[in-house]
Amino acid sequence: MNKKELIKSVAAATDLSTGDAGKAVTAVIDTITETLCVGGEVNLVGFLRFSRRRRAERLGRNPKTGDQIRIPAAWVVKITIGKLLKDQVNS
Repeated sequence: MNKKELIKSVAAATDLSTGDAGKAVTAVIDTITETLCVGGEVNLVGFLRFSRRRRAERLGRNPKTGDQIRIPAAWVVKITIGKLLKDQVNS
């Protein structure tokens, strides 16, 4: 499912227009993004938890040449699946 399909699904489930559903989906995505950018965490209990983690600098290999390269430190988003979602997917 892509963003356009998600918007259509939300519109159908909530009796909102496609435009209003698009605004709502975009607002949720923007809010999650902004919260992570400032170091916060978003916890949708039972569904997903989004948090920001620091990945340390490390050495890797260039797959073409096999040469060692330095991979710089970076912030990454960690997504943890909630128990309710995990149970539904596995049933």
